[in-house]
Amino acid sequence: MPRFKVAHLNEQGQDMVIIPVDASFGQKSPPEQQAIIGNLQQHAREAGLKGTVVPMWDINGTTYFTAPGPWHPFFQHITLKQVWANVNKEIAW
Repeated sequence: MPRFKVAHLNEQGQDMVIIPVDASFGQKSPPEQQAIIGNLQQHAREAGLKGTVVPMWDINGTTYFTAPGPWHPFFQHITLKQVWANVNKEIAW
């Protein structure tokens, strides 16, 4: 049963479900990434979490994310370490 720890936050009025994922996520094609995000979004909703799923990962000390364009300034200023420090929920299936 896959389990993902998440940071469920409300930042500037936006509900976010930030999910640290493995670095291999960044090597997947955009359609594969979108399929994974859709699956995570569905399971987050089933777990009662409101908001948009944002996967974050690290490659060689650089943090990457997939988020809506207007959220990029926020995500460009946080690190994966900060996300892990704010983990407060878990989704599983």
